Amino acid sequence: MALASMTGFARADAGDARYGWNWEVKSVNGRSLDLRIRLAPGFDQLEPVVRKVAQDRIRRGHVSVQLGLVTHARGARLRIDPEVADGLGDVLTELQRRFPKAKVPRLDGLLRVPGLLQMVEQEESEAVRAAREHAMTESLIAAFDRLVIARAQEGAALTRLLTEHVDAIEGLVTEAAGLAATQPATIRARLEEQLRSLLQDRAGAAEDRIIQEAAMLAAKADIREELDRLVAHVAQARELMAADEPVGRQLDFLAQEFNREANTLCSKSSDTALTRIGLALKTRIDQLREQIQNVE
Repeated sequence: MALASMTGFARADAGDARYGWNWEVKSVNGRSLDLRIRLAPGFDQLEPVVRKVAQDRIRRGHVSVQLGLVTHARGARLRIDPEVADGLGDVLTELQRRFPKAKVPRLDGLLRVPGLLQMVEQEESEAVRAAREHAMTESLIAAFDRLVIARAQEGAALTRLLTEHVDAIEGLVTEAAGLAATQPATIRARLEEQLRSLLQDRAGAAEDRIIQEAAMLAAKADIREELDRLVAHVAQARELMAADEPVGRQLDFLAQEFNREANTLCSKSSDTALTRIGLALKTRIDQLREQIQNVE
């Protein structure tokens, strides 16, 4: 299973003798699975089905589901409203009495009288309705399966971007580890120089205070732990991107850890080259985290 994006769109169309329908499903980023369902009037009973189909296939994202419906003419029949027809007959009789020389109204004109014709839904058996709901469910599943494919395709593009950022981060960490400023001999020489300066200016300072200052200087000068953790984070990022389950949240947390180490590296740096690398790391990590927000 490759990484999946939380962004996608899909549609499925189907129908029977009475109705034509279409399912549209689209998803965007979200911290959890958030469903927005809009069903055509008279089909609210399908909402639990929609929720189950969605939950079986998608773990995260704001997902909108809409059912559109078109009624075929052969699914209903026309009839004359008896009350309207009787009232119209009374009116025509009265008009003929008052205006005996007037022409008899044409049938096409009478059919335009509001309410005279009504559309009546044909009665259906329970079996027919059950068959329609089954067909609607099948087309719903088809729409969600296409959404999953669309999200996977977006995920493949995301994987390439994430891999590019992780490769760049790994390269910057390797470059930082190779700098003279990070080597034990250079750190030792800088620490000895700082200690000599501290001892010259001790002005009666207690020996334990000098030891504490020396320890602080040593800790500030050594960034090997930060570099080791960054190397470990790179390896973990690659493992997560190859995982067989949604890992968006884990990747987001890992990006925060990346950023923490880069901040510490910059704060400890007393070398311009190392500071440059630290800033470049922060830029890449920000780009990495931005893309991770799209991962399921």
